[in-house]
Amino acid sequence: MPLYEHVYLARQDVSPQQVEALTAQFKNVIASLGGTVGKTEYWGVKSLAYRINKNRKAHFTLMNIDAPPAALAEMQRQQSINEDILRVLTLRVDELEEAPSAQLRKREDDDRGDRRGPRGDRGDRGDRGDRGDRPERRPRREEGKVEGEVE
Repeated sequence: MPLYEHVYLARQDVSPQQVEALTAQFKNVIASLGGTVGKTEYWGVKSLAYRINKNRKAHFTLMNIDAPPAALAEMQRQQSINEDILRVLTLRVDELEEAPSAQLRKREDDDRGDRRGPRGDRGDRGDRGDRGDRPERRPRREEGKVEGEVE
């Protein structure tokens, strides 16, 4: 049977228990049509890049599915009817990943490093160089006078 990674987004005002109930409902649909759900991950409430149906946040859930296309189509049909589901993404994959997904993995080696720089968190940049060679500023114009105007 084909393998799929399926992510769905539920509305932000739905409780996590209701999201778990939705996941159980979708698992039952897959199982009743001859498929299996290998792994489910609840990623929690995350901010969206843009509003979807007036929602700025959503509950994210990942499901690893091994099922015939008919079972997946029925689950997607039920998700399109459900008002609590905002978006659905299903990808066919060659193999399912058993390890935790990138969303749940802790970053062991933080590649960002120390962004404060060599002088601490003052915001100074060390590569700017000396700014003492700047020319003198022009005097400010006085109110009511226009440049080039003779008194």
